[in-house]
Amino acid sequence: MPLNWTSLHDRLHQTIRRRKLFSSEESILIAVSGGQDSLCLAQLLLDLQPKWAWKLAIAHCNHRWAVDSPQLPGHVQAIAESWNLPFHLVTAPDAVAEDNREATARNWRYTALSTLATTHGFTSVTTGHTASDRAETLIYNLIRGSGIDGLSALGWSRSLAPNIALVRPMLTITRTETANFCQQLSLPVWDDPANDDLHYARNRIRAEVLPYLAQHFNPNLEYTLATTVEVLQADAAYLEAEADQLFQQAVDERPSAATLLDEVEGTTAAIARLRVQRRQLMQCPLSLQRRVMRKCLLKLLSKAPTFEHIEKLSALITAPNRSQTDPLPGGTIARVNGDWIEFI
Repeated sequence: MPLNWTSLHDRLHQTIRRRKLFSSEESILIAVSGGQDSLCLAQLLLDLQPKWAWKLAIAHCNHRWAVDSPQLPGHVQAIAESWNLPFHLVTAPDAVAEDNREATARNWRYTALSTLATTHGFTSVTTGHTASDRAETLIYNLIRGSGIDGLSALGWSRSLAPNIALVRPMLTITRTETANFCQQLSLPVWDDPANDDLHYARNRIRAEVLPYLAQHFNPNLEYTLATTVEVLQADAAYLEAEADQLFQQAVDERPSAATLLDEVEGTTAAIARLRVQRRQLMQCPLSLQRRVMRKCLLKLLSKAPTFEHIEKLSALITAPNRSQTDPLPGGTIARVNGDWIEFI
C-alpha cells in the first residue's frame, strides 16, 4: 500500500472490483490530458497496480488548438517518464485542429485512442470522467432535448473497438475531490485555458449553470444528478433490450417481391425496403413503439432521426390504410399497407 493511500484509492478499488471494470494483469491505456481529473486517475491506477498486476501506459492527444500550449505534450510525457510508464502521443491533423469544435475533437480523440490500443495490444482505454462530467452531460443533453438515452450518457464502459473497452472508473468521484487529491499529492496539474472559454456550452454549464443550481437549489447537485444518470441508464438498458426483442418480432427487413405497392398516379410500383407489423406494435407501450420506429429509421436514414420523424411513424400504427408520411430525409416514405407499415 502506498504511503499516500486515501479514501479515493479505496473507493476506486472497490468500484473496479464490484463493477468488474478491469481484470487482473490487464493492459490499460490511460488517456491523460494533463488536467486534474486525468492525473488523479493515472495516479490512482498506478498506486493500485501492485494489487492488480496491470500493464499501464499513458496516452496524450494533442488537439493543436490555438489556446493549447506547445509545452503540454512534453509536460505529460515527463510525468509518464517519472512514473516509469510508456508514453504515446497522437497529434491532431490540420482539419481537426482548425475545426475547433468539441464534437470533432472528441470523435478524433476516441478514434486515435482506439488505434493506439489496437496497435499496442491494450484491452482497455480509460478516461478521467467524473460525477461532475455526468452532471454536466445530463444538463447539456436536457437542454438539447435528448431522450432517456441521451440523458443517461457517460456509462461505466462501452466498446471502443473490437476487443477494446472504453472504461470510466471515476463516475462516483466529483471534480472537487480530484482537485483535493491532486493538491494533497502535489501532482503537477496543467491549467488548460480552454476550460475557461465560455463559448463552449459545457464550460458555461460548468462555470455558471451548475454553481447557480447548487447554490440556490441543491448543494449536492453533482452527486444527485450523477445518481439520476445511474438510474436512467438502468431504465434505458431495459427498454432497449425490450425494443430489440420487439424489433425482431415485428420488423421484416427483407420483404418479398410480393410486397409491391400499387402504382400511384402513373408512377411505377416500388418494392418496400423494410416493413413493420402494426398489430404487434398496437399492443405495446408508446415508449417501445417509438424505440422500434427509431431503430427502423436508423437503418434507413443517413443521419439520426428527429423526434418529429419518430412521431410521424408512430402515428401510422393506428392510422387508416394508405396513410403515409411526407418524404423523410433521403426520399424514403412510410406508408400503411393493410397490417403493415412499409418503407419505400
